[in-house]
Amino acid sequence: PQVGGSVLEVETSPLAKVATMGGLELVMPEAYASGPCSDLLDSGRPVVNFDVTGESVTLPSLSGDYSAMTFSGQIPGPTLRVTQGDVVHMTLTIPGEEVTQHGNDMHASQMSAVPYMGAVNIGETGEYCFIAEVPGVFKYHCSGVNV
Repeated sequence: PQVGGSVLEVETSPLAKVATMGGLELVMPEAYASGPCSDLLDSGRPVVNFDVTGESVTLPSLSGDYSAMTFSGQIPGPTLRVTQGDVVHMTLTIPGEEVTQHGNDMHASQMSAVPYMGAVNIGETGEYCFIAEVPGVFKYHCSGVNV
């Protein structure tokens, strides 16, 4: 582009732009599930328990019924509301009569579901904990195949 009769050079590469701003450092705060849940549950912070059950249901569709995995029989799953700084204690129970594993990955935790939750075996309960540091609206979903 021209400004006042002179030509300006414009760098359009996103990586070059990040470099001119001093680079990018990705930081994962230690608060996120560093260690067993007991450490965070005993931290003195308010604790919000989020207990759900992985359940298979049959749902109707225009092309016929289909099987779906749900959280506590709901699609979408139950809503969890916390205050920034709270400890979130997530537990997922898979009933003994279920036919498949189920898991949970909560994006607000900013950590991988594996190794903290992963696939919860049939008839078992899994748990993980994190401090709700980042404000916003986040999704959670099944991670039953350890992704």
